Parts: sequence; C-alpha cells; structure tokens
Amino acid sequence: MIKTLDRYLIKKYLSTFLFAVLIFTLISMAIDFSDKVRHFIEKPCTVGEILFDYYPGFVMNMSGLLLPLYVLIAVVFFTSRMAYNAEILSILNAGVSFPRLLRPYLIAGSVVALTHLAMNHFLVPIANKSRLKFERAYVWTEQEKGKKSNVHFLVAPGTKVYIQGYDKNQKTATGLWLEKFDGNKLVSILQAKSAAWKGEPNRWELKNYSIRTFDGMRESYKRYTAPLDTAINLVPQDFIWYHNQNEEMTSIELQEAIARDRSRGLLTSRNYEIEFHRRTADAFTILILTIIGLAVAGRKVRGGMGLHLAIGIGMGAMYILMSKFAVSFAASGSIPIALGMWIPNLIFSTVAIWLVSRAQM
Repeated sequence: MIKTLDRYLIKKYLSTFLFAVLIFTLISMAIDFSDKVRHFIEKPCTVGEILFDYYPGFVMNMSGLLLPLYVLIAVVFFTSRMAYNAEILSILNAGVSFPRLLRPYLIAGSVVALTHLAMNHFLVPIANKSRLKFERAYVWTEQEKGKKSNVHFLVAPGTKVYIQGYDKNQKTATGLWLEKFDGNKLVSILQAKSAAWKGEPNRWELKNYSIRTFDGMRESYKRYTAPLDTAINLVPQDFIWYHNQNEEMTSIELQEAIARDRSRGLLTSRNYEIEFHRRTADAFTILILTIIGLAVAGRKVRGGMGLHLAIGIGMGAMYILMSKFAVSFAASGSIPIALGMWIPNLIFSTVAIWLVSRAQM
C-alpha cells in the first residue's frame, strides 16, 4: 500500500523531474536554434515547418536520449535539499529503513522508465520522421549516402542480384544480373539492359533481357525484346540511406530491417540491432540512476547540494562516455551487441549496490 511518505516522495520525484525536463529542454532548444538559425534564414523553410515539423521531433529526440541524465539530476537535487533540511535524517530516525525509503523512489522511477520505454520504441521514432525529413531538406542536405554502381544483393536464399548502375532520380537500374543457385550450382542467369521501378510490391519492369539456364553440361539461351513485369525483392531505398535513419524506425520496423539485411548479408543490420537494444537498456538505466541518486544525495555533507550535483553530473557524464565506448565496440563486432548495450548498466548496477551498502552503514 502507498503510504503518506510514499505519496510525498513520489510527488517530489515527479515534480522535480518534470521541472528538470522543462529547463533542460528550453536550454537545448535555445542552443539548437542558435546553431541552425542561419539555415532557417537562408533556406526556404516556413515558420510552421520549424515550429510544428522540426522542434516537436527535436524535443522528443533529446528527451529520449537524455531522460536518464534528467532523472539523475532531479533525484540528486530534491534529495539533497531534503538531506540539507534534515528531512532524510528525520525519516531514518523515525525507524524507516533505507530499503523502505527507496521504495517510493523505485515506484516513481518505474513510471518514468515505462514511459521512456514506450517513447524509445514508438513515440520518439515517429516524431523523428518529421524532424529528420526537415533536417535533410534544409540543414544536412549532403547527408545522403548510398551506392549507385557495382551493387550486389542477396535478394532471396540462393538468389543474387548484381546492378551495374542505379539512377535514384529515375529509379532505374542498368546492367542487371539475376543469378539463381541450387546449393553451389548455378541454375540460371537473367540479364537485363535496364530495370525500372514500378511500385509496390517490389515490381520492376525489365527491358531487353535474356535468360540463360544450365542443366548439367547443357545450356540454353533466350533473348526477349518485350518488357517483363516481374517481382524482385529490391526497393529504391536499398540504394540510398542516411547514417541516422535507424532513429526514425519504430522497433517493429527495426526488427523488419534487421531480418531483411541479415537475409542479404549486409552489415547495416548491426546498426539496427544496436539501436533496438539501446532503447530497452536506456529505460532500465533510469532505475539504476534513481538508486545511485538517492544513495549519493541522501547524506548531509559539508559541500551541500553543490557537491551532490557535481557528483551526480559527473556520474551521468561517465555513463554517457561508457555508453559511447560500448556502442563503438558493439558496432565493430568486438563484443556481442546485446552485451555491449547492457555493459554500462551492469557496471553501474554494481556501483549502485556498493553505494546502497555504504548508505545503510
């Protein structure tokens, strides 16, 4: 049952957390605006696009990335004030144990963690679609990457496609080869001078194509001049990508992209896997940093709130730095992706356990 103490601490937790989110959001928006104001003025974007397409996605994206840090600062801030006013000492002297004191913190932290989980997996990617579309059109116009010549794809088990050149504006491929294998045995080769994208579901129109089939030592060859409308597991998006396009995919879309790229033997599936595991790990981080925040700020010290905030911000910076290293190692394949995304949490969980044991002494 939730007691009066629980309601008091939960209210303190959530109100301070929301205040921290508001303050840091306004600061980040001001910094971002000063950085991009030249693009806003020089490019033909409207005020409506800036206010309703870009900044809602920007706010959601920043919140999704920094919510654990906001939680740590909020917990340290209001707990330190309570410790300075001898509220924490009075609660403990009244017979409340440290684990009992921790319970309302974990209840409030769980609410924030579940909200963060939903944001990371669904809400933030949806908001990022409009933000990234705006940035690609008006800010980072040279961000587009891709491979438009000598492209190889494994489009199905035993089916490989080679494209000599691709025109993204016309959505046409030239010099297409479609090879089919039975195990290690080559069965057929379809060669087309050009292939034009006709729309979903994966429809391509082949022109001036020929088909060569192999049956043991026998080979047959046929050439066709009439266009062929056929389905190939290939879409124009496979030729063009952005380094942050995983940020605009919901977790369901990420899973589909992981399965698709794995079937084609593409290394880009690692980036999608990292993003998927990061979203869950970051939400769990909130509970760990909540415990650390209480253990750090729950004692009245000579440095007061300033020292507590310095320690809290320092630990938050260490966590972010460690997360970046973990992402780099996971992306390079040095460690398993799931382990890499959870290493910071495992280390900070150990730190939290140690700090709690010290706080109860």
